[in-house]
Amino acid sequence: MPNLRLALCQTDPWVGDLAHNSDEVVRWTRQAAEAGARLVAFPEMALTGYPVEDLALRSSFVEASRTALVELAARLAAKGLGEVPVVVGYLGRSDHASAKLGRPAGEPQNCAAVLHRGEVVNRFAKHHLPNYGVFDEYRYFVPGDQLSVLRLHGVDVALAICEDIWQDGGRVTAAREAGAGLLLVINGSPYERDKDDARLALVRRRAAEAGCTLAYLNMVGAQDELVFDGDSLVVSADGEVLTRAPQFEERLVLVDLELPAAAADHADGLLLGDGLHLVRTDLGGEPLPAPAVGAPPAGGWGTVGAEVAPRVEDEAEIYAALVTGTRAYVRKNGFASVLIGLSGGIDSALVAAIAVDALGAENVHCVSMPSRYSSQHSRDDAAELAERTGLHFRTVSIAPMFDAYMDSLGLTGLAEENLQSRLRGTLLMAISNQEGHIVLAPGNKSELAVGYSTLYGDSVGAYGPIKDVYKSLIFRLARWRNEEAGRRGEVPPIPENTIVKPPSAELRPDQKDTDSLPDYDLLDTVLDLYVEGDQGRDAIVAAGFDAAVVDRIVRLVDTAEYKRRQYPPGPKISAKGFGRDRRLPITNRWRRG
Repeated sequence: MPNLRLALCQTDPWVGDLAHNSDEVVRWTRQAAEAGARLVAFPEMALTGYPVEDLALRSSFVEASRTALVELAARLAAKGLGEVPVVVGYLGRSDHASAKLGRPAGEPQNCAAVLHRGEVVNRFAKHHLPNYGVFDEYRYFVPGDQLSVLRLHGVDVALAICEDIWQDGGRVTAAREAGAGLLLVINGSPYERDKDDARLALVRRRAAEAGCTLAYLNMVGAQDELVFDGDSLVVSADGEVLTRAPQFEERLVLVDLELPAAAADHADGLLLGDGLHLVRTDLGGEPLPAPAVGAPPAGGWGTVGAEVAPRVEDEAEIYAALVTGTRAYVRKNGFASVLIGLSGGIDSALVAAIAVDALGAENVHCVSMPSRYSSQHSRDDAAELAERTGLHFRTVSIAPMFDAYMDSLGLTGLAEENLQSRLRGTLLMAISNQEGHIVLAPGNKSELAVGYSTLYGDSVGAYGPIKDVYKSLIFRLARWRNEEAGRRGEVPPIPENTIVKPPSAELRPDQKDTDSLPDYDLLDTVLDLYVEGDQGRDAIVAAGFDAAVVDRIVRLVDTAEYKRRQYPPGPKISAKGFGRDRRLPITNRWRRG
């Protein structure tokens, strides 16, 4: 059987930065070529970054992408890399009008191209367009209607883009009809909990349906709320995992594949399943034998095949996603440092630990802002975390400012409590303006769900690292991070007292979160049913939960929508994060959940 050395470049594209992304394609292609790769692939829309959202509606950006693609092909050839075919995603345009969709020619498309010998030798567009959850690609793109098959070194390689294998039929069954020996799928598949398991099951199923080996390449990094975890893999038609990349790391994945010799001789234009037309591109090259067992890659670089990255525990995976999202947001937006209000509580402590791991302690600035109600143990816990991690730390009391407001306004009750939070928010934003740090908001998903946050107070900031993390999970992540430090022989970053003490906003004497909210384990269970599960009030009560508790939680969630709309973005880790996923009207009289 012919051998094909495939290189999957699990990279981190930057949205809108065509020059940077082009440089990365050249750099990674060089590494792949030096390692003897015969086919090199990059993720979905690697040239433009993903998702581009309404940039797709700007003709100037679409044309810049198309021009950059042509220039990239020429540049690869000029660098001596033109002999190795490169598959790269980009933003393109449709050549034909779509009568079925009522879209004219020239509409944007989510495309990929094959670059070879200085030319763009093949272009195709994503066939299945996702329109659920965080995706609304029907808003932007026209679907493609072809199956591109490359003949290379005696092997037929069918090409697809992300959603093309998440939906039944389409390019998966068309690849079988065309007799492909390999189905190569480039992806921009966002992370969420347990998706690695779902992804493996999907790839195995589609490989069986296509009747051939399936290579699944995914990007890493993050874009605004979305985090990409990589987890690229190659699976044989019988479900064997041939190679699997680690999550959350850029990586060149090399694998030698023994594939069936190309035998099908279907002509261009053949109508396949789901209305797809076959487009064949013969890139030449004699069939290659498998390398000798133990033979090093050409150029002496890397390890080829059989490397399957171990899976990590749930908390490690989630924590890595939060670190990845925070790092990407700060760096890709041109900032160097962050500012956090460090209260001594569990939320701000975990945010500080994430920031230190994402950016380095030298780039993390924290300020303790005690009031008359702040406990000494919370002040001490904040100072101890700073000492353990080495981050920058200062204390600025809000007491004089609070007293001045109270003398002028005479506030009481909730207004008095919220004033303290808003003074802290003002102080953080003032320091941010003065020193150039961006503020990280410490709110968690449980609090955001029920509105247990103060607008223009603890909700201020540019990014919310734990926005999509329920409170009960916050504690598990904090414990995991400390345990991980112990395994590494390092000092645990979060003081034990911060983890074990009852949560409190400390805005009045002896205040505890449970004074205002149900126990977090109960609250989070109901929230999971209502938010993630989209179950109504009656269904949740029927599941055995107290009606009064459910009514209260549902009411709190529904009336806090206006607050969530004003909260900063944060990394999505759940099936339904606030913002991109869950879109409910602010003005809403439906009260049955």
